Amino acid sequence: MKKIGLLSDTHACWDEKFAHYFSGCDEIWHAGDIGSEEVLNQLQALKPLRAVYGNIDGYPVRTLCPKVLRFTIEDVPVLLTHIGGYTGKYAPEIRREIYAYRPQLFVCGHSHILKVQYDPALQMLCVNPGAAGKSGFHQVRTIVRFVIEGKNIKDMEVIELKG
Repeated sequence: MKKIGLLSDTHACWDEKFAHYFSGCDEIWHAGDIGSEEVLNQLQALKPLRAVYGNIDGYPVRTLCPKVLRFTIEDVPVLLTHIGGYTGKYAPEIRREIYAYRPQLFVCGHSHILKVQYDPALQMLCVNPGAAGKSGFHQVRTIVRFVIEGKNIKDMEVIELKG
């Protein structure tokens, strides 16, 4: 069993609430637009980190993080990227990856819109944690926690970051 903390679109914003809410997690995943090497380092200091770069990330974040991560955790194949689109409307550049890799869990960011949706055609859960930073049009900052146990993705929690 692995407890995962998920966030995206921090845009160089560090919030001590990340440390609080992710303290019980085994890993942290960041779905891009990290914004600074400092935020990357602070997350890595908390827990093992899997992160991809986003469209606002420059050097050195792009040298430290890939554009796409494919991995298996427990028995769940995962595809993590920044610009991914939504169920049935995947971004053209990631659509091939999805069909080739066939993940059970697809995670992306970019839109600043929290969305958890199942794609029955691909038998894949799609998760966008919304935006954890303060830059952008979103009204509420959000992060997500969940558990992966065997082939099961469960106990999904959305956490609103106030202030």
